[in-house]
Amino acid sequence: MTDISKSFQQFIQNAEFPCVGAKSALARDALSVLPVGKIDSATDDVEIHRALRDFSDKLDHDSPIVRSFVVIFDGPDGLDEEAFEKALWNRLQCLHNLDVVSGQAWSEAVDPDPQSPHFSLSVGGEPFFVIGLHPNASRPARRFEKPVLVFNSHLQFEKLRADGRFDKMKEIIRKRDEALAGSINPMLNDHGEASEARQYSGRAVDPEWKCPFAHKEVA
Repeated sequence: MTDISKSFQQFIQNAEFPCVGAKSALARDALSVLPVGKIDSATDDVEIHRALRDFSDKLDHDSPIVRSFVVIFDGPDGLDEEAFEKALWNRLQCLHNLDVVSGQAWSEAVDPDPQSPHFSLSVGGEPFFVIGLHPNASRPARRFEKPVLVFNSHLQFEKLRADGRFDKMKEIIRKRDEALAGSINPMLNDHGEASEARQYSGRAVDPEWKCPFAHKEVA
């Protein structure tokens, strides 16, 4: 295990860290971690795409264990929130472009329009909710020493919702996050209420914000 992977584990294990889902995944050895280079560079996009597709191919949507794919970038560490948001969407756009080149269609379970309240990112035919973390995030729960992208299966979340576990977990996480930050995260919305793309970077955006992501049809 790399030093940065250990640091990320310790970050999640911290008593104040609010996401009990991540804590559970770590305890069950259900976090797949991929350390790569810079988040503002396309150098590792092919490796990330390949590893994320391998991860999604092995997902068991009926399993009670929620698994996450974590990409930890080796900087840059000085990105402000807008620069991080730009880098995040550049990486996600490139992952989608690699899908298109390989002939992989968007998941039919979610909407490819990033303005849609039913949007989720699709990679390898698997829909994902993406969580960005970086050193200069305004929300403490999103503040890690390196830029990070966490990919959570939308279909696993839907399974939790059907089982009645999702709403309980969401309520606990939101209360813990409010206790940590001193305020409720203004960007939180449930899937189907507003586009989840607004939540990916962690930056508070205004109602007029337009997601820079562009869906492309497979030829």
